Amino acid sequence: MNAIDTSSTVGTNDPDDTSTRAVTAGNTRGVYERRPFNFGRWFRATGWRHVVGIVMIVFSCFPLLFVLSSSLNPQGTLTGSNALFSAIGFESYLRILSSPDIPYTSWFMNTLLVAGITAIATVFLGALAAYAFSRMRFTGRRFGLVSIVIIQMFPQLLAVVAIFLLMSKIGDWFPALGLNTHIGLIMVYLGGALGVNTFLMYGFFNTVPKEIDEAAKIDGASHARIFFTIILRLVAPILAVVALLSFIATVNEFVVASVILIDPEKQTLAVGLTKLVSNPRYADWSAFCAGAVMAALPVMALFLYLQKYIVGGLTAGSVK
Repeated sequence: MNAIDTSSTVGTNDPDDTSTRAVTAGNTRGVYERRPFNFGRWFRATGWRHVVGIVMIVFSCFPLLFVLSSSLNPQGTLTGSNALFSAIGFESYLRILSSPDIPYTSWFMNTLLVAGITAIATVFLGALAAYAFSRMRFTGRRFGLVSIVIIQMFPQLLAVVAIFLLMSKIGDWFPALGLNTHIGLIMVYLGGALGVNTFLMYGFFNTVPKEIDEAAKIDGASHARIFFTIILRLVAPILAVVALLSFIATVNEFVVASVILIDPEKQTLAVGLTKLVSNPRYADWSAFCAGAVMAALPVMALFLYLQKYIVGGLTAGSVK
């Protein structure tokens, strides 16, 4: 008596049930009919994005291909490199590595030393400052954050003369920190990079829930233990981004390095390679391009190694 007939039920979840398909009147074809391809409709919807992307890729890759072609050109001139890869040879690489007048190996090692120490110190000191601004409440906290932002409005180039005079006076008292020293150059780089990197890491630290700190404090953990064992692991993406940006900026920096480093054996790649083309009559553009290509290899390797952290590190701190 209470049996219910389910044989006439429609709209079941069975994917093979043909009763769930909408069928037009007088026509056995379903509503999921595939429309023919229309180029105009596709171009208005998504096609123009592909065109813009291809143009930007070509625009970005052309200078790289030109430098690579110039480094392989035995003629050593830029005008002879207008035709990409018209002549291929490795004489420029051998000349810049074996010439006694070009201490390229010393420049390369100096650059790696200065950039590596600057990146590590920037990450460590910036993380300490960002943790303090994010987790602690003290007098002058807001003023310190605002000061960091305002100071970054003035480019470091404006302070080159002041930096030179300051380092000259410091060298009279502490020669190891004065002019023509790598430690002095690193100190200058740290002073210019800590502000913006601290503010960048401060935004990322705010995305870490404070309940984690409170739970650790209940278990008896101090600020130092929380910072080194918990927070640093959670903010690894922003640490990788700051290290990468600091490393790239140090490798490419020229003005401050040219002012502080005087001895050719202590100069960095940006300063040393400029000497190869400083004289227009004897400019060796092929060797310059070869040195630039080899200088880009460690930056590319570090970028590829930290690539998985870059997107998350740059965007996570901006949504808080």
